Amino acid sequence: MAFVRAARVEEIPAGEIREVRVGEKAVALAHTSGGFCAISGECLHRGGPLGEGSLDGTVVTCPWHGWQFDVTTGKSCLNASEGVATYPTEIRGDEVFVDAG
Repeated sequence: MAFVRAARVEEIPAGEIREVRVGEKAVALAHTSGGFCAISGECLHRGGPLGEGSLDGTVVTCPWHGWQFDVTTGKSCLNASEGVATYPTEIRGDEVFVDAG
């Protein structure tokens, strides 16, 4: 899959995360101090919606059961050998594009 428009920059304020659709995939798009990061929107534990979680720096907490992931690497904060998929992002003008291929 190629880069697909996911959101406008102003739709996701710095320090927040949102669920967006990229093709058929639910993606959690986070706006960190380092820019935008995209990870799988589905938590490893029971499929909770990571895009509806809370973001603290680069760590998202799943709203269902509290599992945490680093949005820059996709790695679990409790077990670095586990993690969710990460996807490349690009800013083009005032829009965020994600390649969830």
